[in-house]
Amino acid sequence: MSAIFEQISEALIDGMRAKVLELTQKALDEGIAPKDILNKALLTGMNEVGVLFKEGELFVPEVLVAARAMNEGIDLLKPHMNEADIEKKGKILLCTVKGDLHDIGKNLVKMMLEGAGFEVIDMGIDITPEAIVEAVKEHKPNMVGMSALLTTTMVSMKDTIEALKAAGCMDKNLKIMVGGAPVSDRFAKDIGAEYAADASSAVELANSLV
Repeated sequence: MSAIFEQISEALIDGMRAKVLELTQKALDEGIAPKDILNKALLTGMNEVGVLFKEGELFVPEVLVAARAMNEGIDLLKPHMNEADIEKKGKILLCTVKGDLHDIGKNLVKMMLEGAGFEVIDMGIDITPEAIVEAVKEHKPNMVGMSALLTTTMVSMKDTIEALKAAGCMDKNLKIMVGGAPVSDRFAKDIGAEYAADASSAVELANSLV
C-alpha cells in the first residue's frame, strides 16, 4: 500500500497532474481509504514541495503546478469522504491589504496552507480594515494573514490590527500573520503580528500558532 502513496507523492512533487489523478483513482479502486490517500500521499507530497521550495530546489511556478495537482486529487477524493475525514488544523482568513492589488504571493500562501490541512478563506486584494473586522466576526478564524507588496500599503496592516483590537476581536486569541516583500520581522513585532518570509515559512508559522 505504501508504494502507491509514494508514487502519488512523487507525481505531485513533479507536477504531473494527470499521473496524480490516475494514481489517486487507482488507489480508490483498490479500496484504499480516501482519508489515507489524502494524508499519506497528497498532503505528504505537498509538504515535501514546501521543503524543496524553501531549499530553493523548486520555484513558484512549480509549486503552483504541484498545488493544483493536489487540489484536483482532493476533488477526486471528496465524493468518497465524510466531512469528518477532512480534518482541518484551523481556519485562516487571508487577504492583500487596502491599496494593494498584488496577489501572486497571497495565492501561493493559500495553496500551501490548504495543502498543509488548513481551511483558508481568501478575501482577495485591496481589503479594508473594516472589511477584515467584519469577516473575522462572521467566520471566527484562528488566524488572519495579511500580505503587502508596496511599502505604502504596509500601514494598512497596522490599521487593521488596531481596528481588530477596537472591535474586541483580539481578545479571543486571534493570531495575526503578515508577509510580503517590504515587510520585516521587526515591523511585524512593532505592530503586534507574526512574520512569515515566504509561503513555506507561513505554513510553519501557522502550524506553530494553532
